This record gives sequence, structure tokens and C-alpha cells, in this order.
Amino acid sequence: MGRRRTHEYVPLPAAAALVLAAAACGTAGGTGGDASGGDRLLVWIMQGTNPDETGFFEAANTAFTDETGIEVEVEFVPWQDAQNKLSTAIAGGTMPDVAELGNTFTPGFADAGVLRDLSGHGVDTDRYIPGLMEMGQLEDGVYGVPWYASIRSVVYRSDLFEEHGLEVPGDWDELRETALALSEAEEDMIALPVPGDAQYSVMPWIWGGGGEIAEQGSDGVWTSGVDSEQAREGIGFFTGLALEDGTSTTGAVNWNEIDVMEAVAEEKAAMAILGSANPKAIWEANPDLEGRIDAFTLPGPDGGYMPSFAGGSLLSVFEGTGNEEAAWRYVQHLTGEEFAMRWAEETGFFPGEADRVDVFSAEADPILEPFAVQLKEASRGVPATPAWTQVEAEKVLVGMQQSILNREATVEEATTRAAGEIERILNGG
Repeated sequence: MGRRRTHEYVPLPAAAALVLAAAACGTAGGTGGDASGGDRLLVWIMQGTNPDETGFFEAANTAFTDETGIEVEVEFVPWQDAQNKLSTAIAGGTMPDVAELGNTFTPGFADAGVLRDLSGHGVDTDRYIPGLMEMGQLEDGVYGVPWYASIRSVVYRSDLFEEHGLEVPGDWDELRETALALSEAEEDMIALPVPGDAQYSVMPWIWGGGGEIAEQGSDGVWTSGVDSEQAREGIGFFTGLALEDGTSTTGAVNWNEIDVMEAVAEEKAAMAILGSANPKAIWEANPDLEGRIDAFTLPGPDGGYMPSFAGGSLLSVFEGTGNEEAAWRYVQHLTGEEFAMRWAEETGFFPGEADRVDVFSAEADPILEPFAVQLKEASRGVPATPAWTQVEAEKVLVGMQQSILNREATVEEATTRAAGEIERILNGG
């Protein structure tokens, strides 16, 4: 579904950078295109997703050049530098022809008018994972094509479940009972970490309880449902596992998702909310765990599935480089079956096209099957507005979670404050 343009909601200082970017794009006269040359493309890819990224792009680019005669130069950009680097490049008219954009980055750059509208190329948006595709759309335009996706479910120690006669939980009560049983049976392990610095581990509990992070009304005003009774029920359940049931550890208040993954890899945690690419990383860190961990889809409060955040990246074409048509051909090349599936196989992330999720999970390790179900049946995205990046930058949900876990605020107090901050940011206050 398309989104209305909301230029006034772009947060500062990002707004200043993006406004300059838009102006530069209009006056650059193809400077970015001149920098990369009419028979050469400059492509920026985020660094570290693929352990063999150099080998992958050597193969992909050779195939593209053989087919089109166009050379491709790939520059790898650290994730933490990406937004500033892109804004600076756009403002200076030195933007790449193609860039990988995190799904939460895309609306801001699209709203600034610096990305090419790909809808004229006949992009079939129904082919792609909905939560990701939505982040690439604005009004009736398409400004990014999903390349790969990740989803969070629960990774668990299947050997411990078998040893203690435990079954995969099917609802919240069973999840709590399982965590308590593991805490009692494995006194030196964390049954289920409740991290404080991992906002995507908190979001499922907002949605699972029946709440919404934020919704935009017909008048354009955003309203947060983080402080709704439904959201509070979910957040209270999750934080209660740590504060009331003791299934986590006090140190987890400062843990991010990497810390959680390392706890599983080091055999310190029996269950954990993790991304679909994490099992592969765990096995690489601790080969002894292969065959001893499995996964299950996040259970709903009374059964079924609880929604989980669908992360990932889109590929976008920058406007004003002079190489837009060739750049679009390269996006098609990377998202085509051969190289999209190869990227998935090498990284453990799912392909961006919905139909390929089943194909990939069937060919990959069985541990990915629950993640595939999660992605297709119960995945969500963040509010599709350029201002969302500021909500993340100010760590609104992280602050909410940590204040509860540190007993500095009740669930009611923390969610009230978080909802107010979300509304202030999204509404340009």
C-alpha cells in the first residue's frame, strides 16, 4: 500500500541532509553518473552480511558485464556509517548508481526525492514479502525492491528439551512454563534472555498483545498504541519473565541481539529470540551445537503465531546519476533467481520474493522452516514513515524496555512515555 509524502515529518538533523540531497540531485546534472561513467556502475553494498561477499560479487558482476558490457564497481559500506555516508554523497552529487538500503532507511530517502521511482519498470509488488515491500513504497511509487529478508523466532536447545521431556510451547502460558522448567532444571543457564537493548525483540509482544506501534489517521496524524491495554499486556508478559519469573539475567538489561546470540553460542542460554541468520552464525562459533539447536515460531497468547519484525534490505536506484536504466538492470540481476538464491544460501537470509522463501527453506537446514512460516504467516514492518529512523535513533523502545527492566518505571509509566515520544517524533514535534 502506498504512503503519503510527509516531508514535514523528516527529523532533524536528517531533514537538513536530505533536503540538501534533494536539491543537489536536482542540480547535479548527472555528476554522480559522470563519476561512475556511462559504461560503468557504482554500487554500494552494506558490509558484513555475506562472509564471502567479495567472491559473490566477483561472480555476479562478471555475469552482468558479460551480458551487458557494463562494468560494475562495488564498494562495501559499514552499516553504522551508511546513512551519513549516503546523505553526504547525495548532498555532494557523488551518489552511487545502486545502493543497498536497510528497510527502515528507504522511506526517508524516497521521501526526499533522491531515489528513482521504479514503478514505471513494471515492478510486481505482489511478488515480494509484504512487510519489506511496504517499506519500498511511497504514494504510488516504488523506490526499493526487496533483496533479502530476516525474521525473528525462537531458537532453542533441542537436546535440553529432549532431556527434560519438554515440548515446543504453543502459547504464552506454555512458553512461560517451559522457561520456568528450564530455569529449574538447568540452574547454570539462562532459560530465556529478556534483552534491554534489542527493540526488535520487544516489538512482537506489542503486536502479539493486539497493540500497534503507531498508526496514521486520515488526517495524517500518527497515534501510538504502545500504551494501549493490549500492548501493555504483551510487554508486561515479556518483561515479567525477567522481573517476576527470573528466567533471564539482570545483565541482559544492556544486551543487544549480538549478546543474545553469543549467549546461545556459548551454551549459556537455553532459548532466545533470534534472527533467521543467527543459527548459521552460532554453528560457526560453536560447531558442537550443530544438531542440538532448533527453532519454533513465536507463539501467540492463546495459540497460533505472534507477529515478528521482518527486517532486511532493499536495492534502490538513485535519481540523477545518468545511469538509471543500467542501474535498474543491475537490480534485476541481483534479485533474479540465480544470484538471489546464491546470496540466501551464503548468508542464511531469506530471498526477498515470497515464492522463493519456500524453495530456499526446503533446500536449507530444517531449522529455517519455522522462520519461513513466521515470515509468511506472521511478519510485520515498522511504521512506514521517514521519521521512523529518528524513533530508532532516539532509542525510544529501548529506553522503554530498559526502564522497566531496571525497575525505574512501571509498564504503564514506561509505555505512556514511549507512546508520547513516538507521537512527538512522527508528527514532527
